[in-house]
Amino acid sequence: MNNKVHVKTGDTVVVINGKNRGKQGKVMQVSPKEGKVIVEGVNMVTKHVKPKQMGEPGGLIKAESALYADKVQLVCPKCGKATRVGHDGKGKDKKRVCKKCGAQFE
Repeated sequence: MNNKVHVKTGDTVVVINGKNRGKQGKVMQVSPKEGKVIVEGVNMVTKHVKPKQMGEPGGLIKAESALYADKVQLVCPKCGKATRVGHDGKGKDKKRVCKKCGAQFE
C-alpha cells in the first residue's frame, strides 16, 4: 500500500465529494498510514465526553473527524482554484506546483 499523501499540514484544501462538498479549510493533521486527513471546520461530529475530574463539566462537544485524503484537493494560493499537485525540479530542489497556473506552494 502506498503511504504517500498529496497534502501537508497547514495546506488549504477543498472537499470534492461527500456531504461536506465545497467546504474549504486548513489541514490540521495528516495520517499517511491510514491515508486520512483532519481538516479544520469540516466533517464535524458530536462526541460524548465524560468529566475527567470532580467539578469538570462533561457533555457533548463538536470535533473534526478524519476523512480520506482522496476526498480533498489542494487550493492554489495564487489562482484560488482547486488543483492537482505537480512537481518541479529534482532531489532537494523538488517543489510542489499548481497544475493550472504553475505557482509554487508554500
